Amino acid sequence: MPDIITRDGEIKKDNWTLVPRPEEGESLDLPEGPALIPADLWVAGKEHYQDREDIGIWMESHDEPELVADYLDALPIIAINFPKFTDGRGYSLARLLRERYGYRNELRAVGDVLLDQLQFMKRCGFDSYVLRPDKDIELAAHCLNFFSQTYQAAGDTDQPLFRRRAS
Repeated sequence: MPDIITRDGEIKKDNWTLVPRPEEGESLDLPEGPALIPADLWVAGKEHYQDREDIGIWMESHDEPELVADYLDALPIIAINFPKFTDGRGYSLARLLRERYGYRNELRAVGDVLLDQLQFMKRCGFDSYVLRPDKDIELAAHCLNFFSQTYQAAGDTDQPLFRRRAS
């Protein structure tokens, strides 16, 4: 199992297995232990999955949050896949899940996740990160807190800097 880093800089073993989408004609093969399955397959089989704390979902960056909006309380974890580091749709998806739909459980970034993206992902509401294998996870804690102040309001603060200074 790979390591993950949490939003507070703690490095932990990842207990969740990301289950790839089955090929056409194949069935979903669940591993032993906690598993992240494709969101549309979870919705299609929700009667089997929604009471299980060991089944979460993963979403592609192009998936719409409305797909799972009615089931967020039943999901212990949602992972958002970043297929390329240049694909920023996962940031928007994270903010929508947090701010519009009120998702409060773990939100994880997976895929092509780089060190210089971590603070921005954190600001959008991500709780944990699976770095690309060629990146040094020991540097990640520094990258999560690289900036001491931010100007804009975001998922981690609802006030811009000028409002925070005035209060």
